[in-house]
Amino acid sequence: MKRSVWIVMGCALVMVPALVQAKAGDELEALVDRIDAQYAQIEDFQADFVQETRIRGFDTPIRSSGRVYLKKPGRLRWDYLEPSLEHIYVHEDQVAMYVPAHNQVLKGSLTMMVSTKAPLRLLQGVGKLAEHFTPQPTGDGKKGEGGLPLVTLIPKPVAGGPPSSLVKIVAEIQPRTYMIQALALHEKNGNVSTFRFSAFKVDKGLDDTVVTLTPPEGVVIVEDFLPKS
Repeated sequence: MKRSVWIVMGCALVMVPALVQAKAGDELEALVDRIDAQYAQIEDFQADFVQETRIRGFDTPIRSSGRVYLKKPGRLRWDYLEPSLEHIYVHEDQVAMYVPAHNQVLKGSLTMMVSTKAPLRLLQGVGKLAEHFTPQPTGDGKKGEGGLPLVTLIPKPVAGGPPSSLVKIVAEIQPRTYMIQALALHEKNGNVSTFRFSAFKVDKGLDDTVVTLTPPEGVVIVEDFLPKS
């Protein structure tokens, strides 16, 4: 009789973690579906961001801030406003980076661009996350400020692109709107860049001129010259 009890208890101990893991997987899939559904119905949005980059071996993080604009289909603008001006324009896989202080526009491919300059590919692909990333539960069941589980996204290889320096992206989701309110980009070298978004404006009829680069007269255009992953 005792042996039977121990067998039953042993089976239960094996089954419980598996059931917990399955439940976490179901919750994650449902959450990713809600995120995709939210972004799929959006035509444009704007948000402020604050970026903090922690470089391995250095105690003091690098901080910057700015604003991001997205308009479907395929247009995105990422502005660094502090500590210096830098404007990044994306149209599908084409990127143009304008730094007023250098009087230059650097052009290149989003596929080839350095992974952690900005989470451009993620924002472009949001609404179809599973196509570009493999979602995974975040260790220890960690949750964001609003109580929703953090979502870990493992980048899928990009056809024709170089190996990515990015290991994973951890996303924090706003529970009321299911918008992404924070991202942490983890690199292979141990560096972590965290982006926190605020002041969202959704479907305000963003004009095409906002997300289209029109360089000032006299600016030097440099083709195929962007930092590589």
